[in-house]
Amino acid sequence: MVIDGIYYALGLAAGGTAVAYAAGPVYSIPMFAAAGFCLYFFRDPEREIPTGDVAVSPADGKVVAVKAEAGGSTRVSVFMNVFDVHVNRSPIAGRITEIKYKKGQFLVADREEASEQNEQNLIVVAGGGSEVAFKQIAGLIARRIVCYKRPGDEVRAGERVGLIKFGSRVDIHLGPEWQVEVRHGMRVRAGSSVLARKRTV
Repeated sequence: MVIDGIYYALGLAAGGTAVAYAAGPVYSIPMFAAAGFCLYFFRDPEREIPTGDVAVSPADGKVVAVKAEAGGSTRVSVFMNVFDVHVNRSPIAGRITEIKYKKGQFLVADREEASEQNEQNLIVVAGGGSEVAFKQIAGLIARRIVCYKRPGDEVRAGERVGLIKFGSRVDIHLGPEWQVEVRHGMRVRAGSSVLARKRTV
C-alpha cells in the first residue's frame, strides 16, 4: 500500500463520519465509498521480477502503441486506467542518468498526442551496455506525477521509482539493441511483464 492512499482514505473517512453525524448515515456513503476506492487505487503488490537481458514494463495497463522511431528505436506506450496499479518501476537495472520534468496539457492519456503534449517526467536509466528512457505522463484525471528517485541513483530492474495518481500513461523508449516482445492491445504488469529482450550479436 502506498502511504498516500492511507492519508486520502483517513481524510475521506473522517469527512464521512462528520457528514453522518450532521446529516445522517445515508449522506456519508459516497465519502466512505471514495475512501475504500483510495485504498484500492493505491495498492502496491509485490511482483516476481524476470531475470536475464530483458526490459520489464514500467507500468500496469494496456499497450496502446508500439511505434518505430528514428535510429531504429521503438516506443511502447502503456495506458493505465483508474483500476490499474499506478506504481511505476524501472524497466532495467542501472544508474539513473537523467530526470527531466516538463509541464504540459492534460489530454486523455490513451491519445497518441499525449506522448508529447501532456505534463510528463522523463527518467533515463543506463545499465548493461544500454540506455532506456521512460516517461511518466499525466492524463485527463491524473494531475500529479511522483518520482522517488534522483539522478545518480542506482536501481534494480523492477524497482519502484514513483507513481502517477488517478489514470495516466507511461512511454518507454527502447534502442535498436532491443527486440520488442509486446504488441498493441496486450495487458502488461509493472515489473513482471517482459516488454523486450536484448538482441544477441
